[in-house]
Amino acid sequence: MPVCPALPVRACARSCCRRPRRYPSDTTDAEWALIAPLLPVPACQARSGGRPEQHRRRVVVDAIRYVIHNGCVWRALPTDFPPWRTIYGLYQRWNARGATIALHDALRAAVRLAAGRTVEPTAAVIDSQSVRAAPTVPRSSRGWDNAKKVNGRKRHLAVDTSGLLLEVLATPASVQDRDAARPLLFNLHRARRRVRLAWADGGYAGRLLPWAATWLKLTVQIVKRPDDLHLPGPAAPVGRGADPGLDHQLPPLRPRLRTPPRQPRSHHLLGHDHPYDPPPRPPRLRFRNKHSA
Repeated sequence: MPVCPALPVRACARSCCRRPRRYPSDTTDAEWALIAPLLPVPACQARSGGRPEQHRRRVVVDAIRYVIHNGCVWRALPTDFPPWRTIYGLYQRWNARGATIALHDALRAAVRLAAGRTVEPTAAVIDSQSVRAAPTVPRSSRGWDNAKKVNGRKRHLAVDTSGLLLEVLATPASVQDRDAARPLLFNLHRARRRVRLAWADGGYAGRLLPWAATWLKLTVQIVKRPDDLHLPGPAAPVGRGADPGLDHQLPPLRPRLRTPPRQPRSHHLLGHDHPYDPPPRPPRLRFRNKHSA
């Protein structure tokens, strides 16, 4: 995919291109210097030709980052950004040309080089996580994870040993880990040819191991949980008596005084003893007529 050369951006008279940088999601100068060369070449500079872009690319990237940072819909873009249809159209075109993946790969490579590693990893770690889905998610793309008691979707991840993302796959939560691991490892093998080892937990044991070794030339190693991880044992002494040499440095114990429970303002006034209550009325006497029998 051709990338955009770091050319100076022409001046733009539009108000959205001269907007002040007020949002936390706005790119800094250092971030923009890293992002700008990774964007696709504008259509007007390509061989096929096309119309020149009407908005600065930095403003477009700031608008995309605003939507991702705040989790809002495209129609909720503030008025100091370009129209949301323009931003959404550019994002879809850049994403279709692989700009999002190229940007993520370049950032991951820079982090690995800064940590003293090679650009391409040789080992990966796979795992999954079930998340609850919103009520608007259709039933066709959601499911029930009986192990986690979650009704929603499951994301299957492949990361390197530093935790940087390599591949991701989203399925209904009812899909088993070993079933979703096949397309996940296939995509990982197609994009990262140097990966030859993958660690996984016990949920991936079974037919996945010989399948990956035969078709992908990839070794899947199951990492078992230690047997004594959750076994009860003698608890370490805590507090006084744990270290007799430090007991003399602790302040002397004082008796804990329990705070008396707070009572209502007039809890001691019973019946008609309240000073603001009216005096009680005398009982009403009823007389029987001697001729009523």
